[in-house]
Amino acid sequence: MSTLISHAKEQRLIDLASELSAKFALTAAEIDRNAELPKDNLRELFERGLDTAVLPEEKGGAGISYRTFGRIVFEIARGCPSTACVWLMNTAAAESLITLSSPERSEHYLREWKQGKRFANALSEPSSGNLFLNPVQEATPLGDGDWSLDGAKRFVSGAELADYFLINASIDGQPAFFGVERDDTVDIHDIWDALGMRGTRSQLIGFRGTRLQAANRFVEAASPRQNLIALGLPWLSLGIAQAAYDALIAQAKGKKLADGKPLSLVQWIQYETADVHVRLKAAKLLAERLLELADEGSRETIIVSMEAKILANQIAKDAADLGLRVGGGLAFTRALSFERHLRDAQAGGLMAYSSELCRLYVAKYELGVQEQG
Repeated sequence: MSTLISHAKEQRLIDLASELSAKFALTAAEIDRNAELPKDNLRELFERGLDTAVLPEEKGGAGISYRTFGRIVFEIARGCPSTACVWLMNTAAAESLITLSSPERSEHYLREWKQGKRFANALSEPSSGNLFLNPVQEATPLGDGDWSLDGAKRFVSGAELADYFLINASIDGQPAFFGVERDDTVDIHDIWDALGMRGTRSQLIGFRGTRLQAANRFVEAASPRQNLIALGLPWLSLGIAQAAYDALIAQAKGKKLADGKPLSLVQWIQYETADVHVRLKAAKLLAERLLELADEGSRETIIVSMEAKILANQIAKDAADLGLRVGGGLAFTRALSFERHLRDAQAGGLMAYSSELCRLYVAKYELGVQEQG
């Protein structure tokens, strides 16, 4: 994102995301019910130029700022969180492969992305949990400079659509990252029956002697860079929170009490709405500060991304919970959107780094706690 476009052009992209989000909202419930990938939504995002907008103009992108990138995630998530999640992961995996690969491989990935090929992150091991940057599955040397991998990765969003995977493995006890093209050694295990954000179809994938080519191994970044997933995850949860909040406001204004007055006159609803409103606004402000720091190239984004994620994950749950209570018994059914918002809101807190791990890192940072060797 070295070349930033004008504010007016960036706003047009945000407005486009908002426009598409309203359209995606019309099918979000159906996608959730069927646990199906939002293929049409993802195709439209690509065709409208949002996929590669994160790239600098010299690479054929729009050169958008991180601030605009976060807002785009937010707008899409308001309409369909599953679409936003898969889009974020596709964008982050592709950008990483383009940025951190050798010049030859970088050009290859760039061409493929511009042609609509799909990318996915396959980093989380069944046994490593949140510590996805420290794989324990050891790659086996093949004797020709390459390695092979036998193992599995879980929660690979959009796995069934992916043409390329960003994966990691341990080599001589150290983390190594590779781009892997999908072939017949990569198995998709259809085990997806999730609580929320079901349209991501974040499957478990298995590797059976998958070749990790030395030519596809990551190189050192030419310059400091930001992690798009860390920047985007708070905004994914904030989009869910905003959708839940908008729905509860509409419900409180539209539903009538026995005396014909609107539900919005009930005092406990007023009090709790104010609380959710203020905390949602605060979470947005912190997430906006995160993006400002990212645009400045600050290393502080590492800890602030965790702080922002903690607040965003919690307010998404609380906004959905309040909506459920405002909606009453009907809100426990699919007649209203609150049960879906409540389920979707759980996912953000589990995504690495989880809310619990983020709290641990933030606490150690604040208290100056050093890891014991």
